[in-house]
Amino acid sequence: MNRPLPLSNKKVLVPRGADHAKSFSRLIEKHGGIPVEIPLISFRPVGMDETLQHILAKINSYDWIVFTSNVTVDTFLSFCQEGSYAKLPKIAAIGDRTGLFLKERGFNTDFIPSKYVAEVFAEEFLAHINNGCRVLIPKGNLAREHIANMLRKQGHTVDEIVVYETYLPEESKMKLNEMLLKRELDILMFTSPSTVNHFIEAVGEKELKELANRCVVACIGPVTEKRLNSLGIEVHASPGQYTVEDMVNSTIDYLESIDKTDKME
Repeated sequence: MNRPLPLSNKKVLVPRGADHAKSFSRLIEKHGGIPVEIPLISFRPVGMDETLQHILAKINSYDWIVFTSNVTVDTFLSFCQEGSYAKLPKIAAIGDRTGLFLKERGFNTDFIPSKYVAEVFAEEFLAHINNGCRVLIPKGNLAREHIANMLRKQGHTVDEIVVYETYLPEESKMKLNEMLLKRELDILMFTSPSTVNHFIEAVGEKELKELANRCVVACIGPVTEKRLNSLGIEVHASPGQYTVEDMVNSTIDYLESIDKTDKME
């Protein structure tokens, strides 16, 4: 008899939009799960203003540019193309996937940290760069300032520029509430604190807590886990490596440990 797949028939929240959900959903399906794509976070570029034009005009004055995500890369490069800025400073990326994303667009990455989280990046990047560097950090409107603050404390000059805004699509609110009414979610997966906050914006904090009590909760990264814990929500799966694949594998490990406990009892 074939052993059932670890996520067999479980409905799993995929909190990403169509452009970013495909590989996530395929991973869920590979393990027998049913992906439920409800984008809890979407992105839109800011308008080209004088501040952004000024930054692009002096792009060659920076020693490094730091990219924290694929979205940041895509959005920033779209502005560069508008202004025909072909050459960038040395590039640092938080994560191999962002490095690969840059490579696909013709840019080499000069630094990637051992762990894909701001605290580790800042520590290792500081040990890697020369004194008195000028660093540019394109970011979203809700991004943390930890990296910039740490670099400034060590005497580096840092410019941060918002290149995209994060928002919750209106249609996601309706779909999420419909799924909750039908109790059609078994596993909740959160990829950032923003996805948690947007979930609350869609259904309310009380409803999120009630749902979390019925579901397995998984997340990526200590900041996301901290946000969930601050709401009194237990996180069952939070991997040491901050990728979707590791989150899925960590969830499977949790489910299998529960299954073993049930059999022992």
